[in-house]
Amino acid sequence: MTKTTFRFIHAADLHLDSPLQGLELHEGAPAKLLRGATRRALENLVNLTIEEDVDFLLIAGDIYDGDWKDYSTGLFFRSQMVRLKDQGIPVYLISGNHDAASVISKKLPLPENVHPFSTRKAESREVAGVPAVIHGQGFPNRAVPENLAAEYPPALSGKFNIGLLHTSLNGMKGHDTYAPCSLQDLRAKGYDYWALGHIHQPEVLSTDPWIVFAGNPQGRHIRETGARGCQLVTVNERLQVESAERRILDVVRWAVVEVDLANVETESQALQCIRASLKDQIERSEGRLAATRVRLTGATPLHGGLHKNSQHWKAQLRTLAQDFGEESLWIERMTIDTIPIYDVAQLAERDALTGSVLKSLEQASLARDKLPAGILEMLDLLPPDVRIEVERDLEDFQHDQIMGEVRAIILEALKTKGETTT
Repeated sequence: MTKTTFRFIHAADLHLDSPLQGLELHEGAPAKLLRGATRRALENLVNLTIEEDVDFLLIAGDIYDGDWKDYSTGLFFRSQMVRLKDQGIPVYLISGNHDAASVISKKLPLPENVHPFSTRKAESREVAGVPAVIHGQGFPNRAVPENLAAEYPPALSGKFNIGLLHTSLNGMKGHDTYAPCSLQDLRAKGYDYWALGHIHQPEVLSTDPWIVFAGNPQGRHIRETGARGCQLVTVNERLQVESAERRILDVVRWAVVEVDLANVETESQALQCIRASLKDQIERSEGRLAATRVRLTGATPLHGGLHKNSQHWKAQLRTLAQDFGEESLWIERMTIDTIPIYDVAQLAERDALTGSVLKSLEQASLARDKLPAGILEMLDLLPPDVRIEVERDLEDFQHDQIMGEVRAIILEALKTKGETTT
């Protein structure tokens, strides 16, 4: 018997067992919790699928983060699919650039409720018991420069048509171009819902038809802030989307917390401001670990001391984190973007040597350095996926920031020296 209304969940980009590079550089990081977050998010996805009693689950690519180190990653995913099989819930999935057919060398048979799409050509699969058909194709290789959507089959009349696709569309900031296509390409197919993967930031691009990036169910680093989850979609008897609800799945909430220290003059006042901001973030994380980067801003007389005694301030932040509890808060990093309150002109007039130092600092600050040519050449040799990850990590290489710290320390020393001699 065919149901006249049905529901499904659209998820993508699980990146199971993502290695979280650089975690070992952070002393005191809750490594076990962070490394297990992608697995727990998948468990949350399966729990939601069962609790909502949906008719099927869609996964739009990048189930894995790359080739398995051993079979435990594949076995864990399989165990979660068996849970859905026991509830009679089918799963339809495609491979993305991180788990393309050419990338995953190890294989395990999946339970019969899991239906992977071909990586050789686009195909269509009708869902038993509901008036829905899913069209899709997985990635045969890590890099797919072709417009896969162009070869997707035409819509079937009398069915709710879903396109399952891993794509960067025509290019999105921070992502290499994979399976490029335009929104018009997707609309031209006449499908009712496009379940997209690859872009980790959730976004509804269109509602006529529905074109949706579900985003990843668990942020993996500080560039993936905010709530993460999936889409729960309800289709009515007219084969129209009645509702598309975002459901949250993450277990670690990445966040950048800005603390305005404008006119704050003492350390105790600053720590009170920081504590209040962190408390607010913990509350907004709703019981999840708040993996937080603290960004200090504002014009404050503490500016030079923040740079000069940065290790002291970082230790103070870790003390606050301990007070809140290691399962509630982890300080990923502290960045200082405050503005000094100095009369630089007055300092420059104090004596010729001070004026010369300040002039040199100003010239150095204006020289906007780039990465050395040798590093840029090496980046060009890297595979696209590796290069984009490295480039993201190198975003923290900020010449202006480094020069700002040097300038602040020197200015603080000049100011202090001047105060002690007057």
